[in-house]
Amino acid sequence: MASTDAKRELTDADQNRIDGAVKHFEENRQRVATVAKSMIACFEDDSKLRQLIHFLKYRVKDPQSLRDKLFRMASNDRYPPVDESNLFQEVRDLAGIRIIHLHADQIADLHKRIMRVLDEHSYQLIGDPIAYCWDLDYQELFGKIGLNVQPQSSMYTTVHYDVLAHESSGIACELQVRSLADELWGEVSHRVNYPTESPSEACRDQLKVLARLTSGCGRLVDSIFKTHRGAVAKKP
Repeated sequence: MASTDAKRELTDADQNRIDGAVKHFEENRQRVATVAKSMIACFEDDSKLRQLIHFLKYRVKDPQSLRDKLFRMASNDRYPPVDESNLFQEVRDLAGIRIIHLHADQIADLHKRIMRVLDEHSYQLIGDPIAYCWDLDYQELFGKIGLNVQPQSSMYTTVHYDVLAHESSGIACELQVRSLADELWGEVSHRVNYPTESPSEACRDQLKVLARLTSGCGRLVDSIFKTHRGAVAKKP
């Protein structure tokens, strides 16, 4: 999801706050990594959830990526000033986990199992899970299972959960859940169109085409699994 344009010039005070926040992150980066690894272990230990997952991966934000994000936040009036005292509260994706699944019919069970695992391990959600989605059919699917759907003109499709590891740590982790088809679009878009849009109009148009192709691919995968289940059910 591309960021909004800058709204104001940064001051020396902004720069000092950003420098302090990045330094604080670098000093605590291992703690952040531990949070992500611990959460992944909880997901992998749940046998029913494990059956729904194609693969899991995690990352800890790079200090330069954090610095760039803090500059974007500081230039936008809708964000509060961020320094080392409130970094963990204001930036919730210092650690990120991504769950990749294969087809849409899995999302309802995935959501239930994820919520159960978070509850069993005393993780706290920050706000409600949000389903970012552009496809109307999938917006309906996400809405039926109780997710907060936010339509995306950018053609981004992923369910986000902001999770507080433990209240005492103050460290949050962003959990993203999306299909393997949407992973393809997301990875390509992230490389060329995030955090700022590509200067190439042709490239931006090609990303829209890719989004429609991956959506079609996702529908075909859904159909394959439905056809297979039907054939298995009829087998004597």
